[in-house]
Amino acid sequence: MSEQQPNREKFASRLGFILVSAGCAIGIGNVWKFPYLCGQYGGAAFILIYLVFLVIMGIPVMIFEFAVGRASQHSAALAFDTLEPEGTHWHIMKIFCMVGNYLLMMYYTTVCGWMFDYFVRQCSGEFVGATPKQVQTGFNEMLGNTGELALCTIVVCLIGFLICFFGVQNGVERITKWMMAALFILMIILTIHSVFLEGAGAGIRFYLVPDFKKMAEIGIGNVVYQAMGQSFFTLSIGMGSMLIFGSYLDKERSLTGEATTVTSLDTAVALMAGFIIIPACFAFGIQPDAGPSLIFITIPNLFAKMPGGQFWGALFFVFLSFAALSTVIAVFENIIAFDMDLFKWSRKKSVLICAPILIALSLPCVLGFNVWSGFQPLGKGSTILDLEDFIVSNNVLPLGSFVFVLFCTRKNGWGWDNFLKEADTGKGVKFPRSIRWYVTWVLPVIILVIFFKGYYDKFAPMGRGPLVGWMIFAVALVGFLLYCASSKPRKSK
Repeated sequence: MSEQQPNREKFASRLGFILVSAGCAIGIGNVWKFPYLCGQYGGAAFILIYLVFLVIMGIPVMIFEFAVGRASQHSAALAFDTLEPEGTHWHIMKIFCMVGNYLLMMYYTTVCGWMFDYFVRQCSGEFVGATPKQVQTGFNEMLGNTGELALCTIVVCLIGFLICFFGVQNGVERITKWMMAALFILMIILTIHSVFLEGAGAGIRFYLVPDFKKMAEIGIGNVVYQAMGQSFFTLSIGMGSMLIFGSYLDKERSLTGEATTVTSLDTAVALMAGFIIIPACFAFGIQPDAGPSLIFITIPNLFAKMPGGQFWGALFFVFLSFAALSTVIAVFENIIAFDMDLFKWSRKKSVLICAPILIALSLPCVLGFNVWSGFQPLGKGSTILDLEDFIVSNNVLPLGSFVFVLFCTRKNGWGWDNFLKEADTGKGVKFPRSIRWYVTWVLPVIILVIFFKGYYDKFAPMGRGPLVGWMIFAVALVGFLLYCASSKPRKSK
């Protein structure tokens, strides 16, 4: 067992904890993926199902992460070691968390750099009066420019690590609070502008009025799965990124209320992003179901048609940059804390060592769009970013969440009673005891459905052979985790 840290840094305020945790959850997926999923899967009907799964799946897993962090007073690097019964193998699970955080930043820093790059392009007026073909060409040219992509990625890394260098209160909390405040102000301004555009009414109706007939045409199962998956991935749960902030939290407030507040802020950003994008798309006759190209091709085309588009586009990409950078800062804090826990390094030493390592690890993603574009690891047209995202989104997040659920509910893990005591410590909403059976038996099954369905969707188009091979690998991966989780505590002599 590892001893708790007596001088562990703490948040200066409850607001700081909520905004930093929300900043970690709020990312590109809220602004990019959520609106286009709404566009593809029936608007408001999709949102209703998404909100249901957010409550029954996302919030419980977040509470588990917060509880493990606050009880252990460590990052994921030592949290399982601290709380696991002697003789069990739960500590192996920290590998998922540590690898997940590094892998996420190996491509997320590059995508965050795209946001910075597009902000500069909007300010320069590059997209003013541009044709759709010119916008597409500009995006392709950016991806092909190795030096430009590398510079933007390095700038993101340096900014993130510089903020973390000054500590939890003076760096991460202080900067994130201002950044999140600016993010919400920008969103309100952009939302008001979007909903009052001429012709935006159709988009608002699409967004707010459920169309169950269209949902039936798409396939209810497809809509439910996509809503379930998005509600799960949007909160950045499963790799210990929330755990670290639980370890910086005092015991004054119960964790259920805090997790609900963080989730509400994350959801508000996703919903407001839809109000920014979907009504504007309808107003200018652009399809809001453009898929992953929505942000970098569809949206610039939108602002190119809009009066004052240069100004509104610049505001939009500032907002996107803040959303992406808040996640970068939060995950960098996790990575720094890993080294501080494992090697007892100072924060300064950890930053100085981690920064060049992360910059170097981010370069393969950059090169994957140009120099190494011939390497297509997941089939024709795929990139190194796709591989890294697949490992994180389709493996680390669902399987990590699966482990947190088991660890907090099983007798050979940390256990239900210990979890409940920690979650309910402090003022505020208590964790409902009546759902013990659900979180113990049903929630793990839902998570495994998401995991295996993700593999099926990814590899089914490649043919039966690759699909069977990858599904066998997925089963083996789950089997290994269940083997580690089934280890029995050592009997005391």
